[in-house]
Amino acid sequence: MTKEVLKRTEERMKGVIEATKKEFSAIRTGRANPALLDRITVECYGSNLPINQVATISAPEPRLLIIQPWDKTVLGQIEKALLKSNLGLTPTSDGSVIRLTLPQLTEERRRELVRIAKKQAEDMRVTVRNLRREANEQLKAMEKDGQISEDELKRSQDEVQKLTDRYISEIDALLSAKEKEIMEV
Repeated sequence: MTKEVLKRTEERMKGVIEATKKEFSAIRTGRANPALLDRITVECYGSNLPINQVATISAPEPRLLIIQPWDKTVLGQIEKALLKSNLGLTPTSDGSVIRLTLPQLTEERRRELVRIAKKQAEDMRVTVRNLRREANEQLKAMEKDGQISEDELKRSQDEVQKLTDRYISEIDALLSAKEKEIMEV
């Protein structure tokens, strides 16, 4: 019984780590990364589609992204979506491809991006702690119902705490790597 609670909690904590990686990949650094555009959706064919489902995105240079739509008729919609996004980048189009040039980051913008990354990391830590609380509540309910002993409850809570510590330290490691990546000139 307790193993099932621990396994489910660990799976959910792994999901938080994946979400953290995804969040961090969307934070712009000095280098062009196609993952910057993952959250942008393009209105075409009667629905909103992720940009990577209507075009090929490549980074041929460290500060340049090239977006090549598979269907030239959606070029305008892609440009509109890029302008509406909060990336602060201006697309330039030659009729067949869109170029996004990433400007050099200022020190102030780098600090702001680090602040954003820290906030996201803290949100993820809170999520991990909430998972710990849920697991502990399930374990206490099991002990109250007589399914597990008091000793087993204590052991299981210690295991949940170890999982929590491990995943929070993993989030911290991801944050410090992202901070270093942002602050590099």
